[in-house]
Amino acid sequence: MTSPADVPHLTPNQINALVVLMVEARRLTNVELKELAGFTLTGKDNAKLVDLGLVDTDRTHRPFAHELTEQGWRVARQLHTAAPPKAGGSTTRSLFAVLSNLHRSLDRLRVSHGDFFKQTGATASLSEPRPEVPAPTTTAATAAPVSAAEVEALVRSAYRDLATAPGAWVGLADVRDRLADTDRAALDAALRAMVGREDVRIIPVANTKSLTPRDRAAAVRIGNEDNHALAIGPA
Repeated sequence: MTSPADVPHLTPNQINALVVLMVEARRLTNVELKELAGFTLTGKDNAKLVDLGLVDTDRTHRPFAHELTEQGWRVARQLHTAAPPKAGGSTTRSLFAVLSNLHRSLDRLRVSHGDFFKQTGATASLSEPRPEVPAPTTTAATAAPVSAAEVEALVRSAYRDLATAPGAWVGLADVRDRLADTDRAALDAALRAMVGREDVRIIPVANTKSLTPRDRAAAVRIGNEDNHALAIGPA
């Protein structure tokens, strides 16, 4: 988990930008930022967030568009662990209180920030009437199976929430806890497939005496051995 020391000193406007980009979970132009939150991300605020690797800004056309990087997501999720800047006054302190309670609630529900805020792709206005969805005609109906690509995306999202840095080792037991609602066989299949990705490593723990029953139960069998730890990103 990110510590307060890992959260850089940011201005209230930079904090607001990270939070809005997180909760919108998409690329936003300065026009959209202005409409949504009443400010734009320009000048020194934009330059610092880009220099810190927290925001990716597309300057190829106007209005400029901004999106959180993976590191930006990490810092946005942990903003509440640092002291709010005095310049932000009660507004920023209140925002930090909301972020702290949001983090606590999502952790209890085992839902990642990315999954909680991700866009659904729905385009209908909230003011428009929603069509009624017919109820299932049989009680035997089941949810559609999740694709391998979707399971891999869930694994990567869980890893981002758990890892202290890209490439850091995370126990598969913690990953499984985050994905408790995911079918075990589908998750195992996704993990085995991910071993072939250049940025993914899944290994056994050399010191088997250090393994807890929880670690052993969460292992995935790859080849002829149980594997217990996952890393995604540079070694």
